[in-house]
Amino acid sequence: MRDIFITAIICGLIPFILKNPRIGAYSWAWLAMMIPHRLAYGFARTLPFSQVVGIATLIGFLFSKEKKPFPLSTITVIYLSFLGWMTMTSFFAVDTPEAIWARWEYVMKIHLFLMLTLMLLRGRQQIEQLIWVITLSIGFYGLKGGLFTLQTGGGGRVWGPPGGVISGNNELGVALVMLVPFMYYLFQTSTRRYIRNGMLFLIAATFLGILGTQSRGALLALVCMAFFVAIKGKRPIITTSIIGGLLITAIAFMPDSWNSRMNTIESYDLDASAMSRVYTWKTIWNLAIDRPLVGAGFNTDIPIIFATYAPFDMEKFDFQGTVYVAHSIYFQALGEHGFPGLILYVLIGILAWRKAGKLAAKAQRHPDYAEWIPLLMRMTQASLAGFAAGGAFLSLVHFDLPYYIVAFVVLVDATLKEDVDKTTALTRENE
Repeated sequence: MRDIFITAIICGLIPFILKNPRIGAYSWAWLAMMIPHRLAYGFARTLPFSQVVGIATLIGFLFSKEKKPFPLSTITVIYLSFLGWMTMTSFFAVDTPEAIWARWEYVMKIHLFLMLTLMLLRGRQQIEQLIWVITLSIGFYGLKGGLFTLQTGGGGRVWGPPGGVISGNNELGVALVMLVPFMYYLFQTSTRRYIRNGMLFLIAATFLGILGTQSRGALLALVCMAFFVAIKGKRPIITTSIIGGLLITAIAFMPDSWNSRMNTIESYDLDASAMSRVYTWKTIWNLAIDRPLVGAGFNTDIPIIFATYAPFDMEKFDFQGTVYVAHSIYFQALGEHGFPGLILYVLIGILAWRKAGKLAAKAQRHPDYAEWIPLLMRMTQASLAGFAAGGAFLSLVHFDLPYYIVAFVVLVDATLKEDVDKTTALTRENE
């Protein structure tokens, strides 16, 4: 039944996508974030829904009269430079050409549709529609995970949708952390009581779901994100009290086994899982020193890399011969694309953070924008802070969500610029 239902929804969307490719941008984001067909049990699990939606969106985009110019800014120039550099390093990659270019194709599909999104959306309504799609797509697993945590008394571990980037407990935990600020934004800006109550319930359930992943990295990201949400919310003191109380209550609910796992953060040098990350980071650092400009290209988790660059000074743990993924966005970017790739990747986040702050201050002076842009940009900063903290322990350089969060900043910036240009043009006409 699930297979038929999901297939019917996606097939039913195709005519609307062809007519209005913006619906295709929303649908692509929904499929990428939620991976709904993985919740089915039959034929729908393996159908190429993303490919079908992607083709329909491209066709609709080509014939659309509503598409906008690609929004050029410092952020997007650095972003495009990063894409170009990833392509460049692929020519010098260590892994086989077949594996490298298959990975390149996968990554570039993500960014192709992100760029289409940047050329299809403008204005508060369309930006908020994208926020709703992304928040509810992953928020579904926060709700599901929170209820599961309640049901098991915190003893069970929450996992993400099978087959996706966030299928692991750690990845899901950080993704949920990144979405809490946008749940708060939707709560604050909604005028309908049932939506506000629903968002409050979703935030509470998501907090439990994050803790239920039993991810130490997600816990650190949660604390970091909660701090920024508290200080950047509309009412910092009240928000801090509510978030702090919610977090303390949720932690108090968790069993002793959860607390024991979280306490290993302090004694990481005795934990094999934590030390495997250190072992991997040392390996990637040695790789980067040997290949500082181009790194190893996509796929550093291959035997030849670890056989060549693995350290031999970790006698307490026998990791020799073992291959690990980077377990850090910073080391992943460094290992795959060298120091230039790492610098470009980090610059995207830094520039988005700075631009969000400037847009929040600028919009505060305009009544039409003051009620939504400042809060959205501050919540974007809180989300980026959570990702910067949680991503330090996960290989999520090619995860869609952080790029969509940067896209919120770019879309708001483009909206303001185009509105100013229209106002200026009308003024000149009247003169």
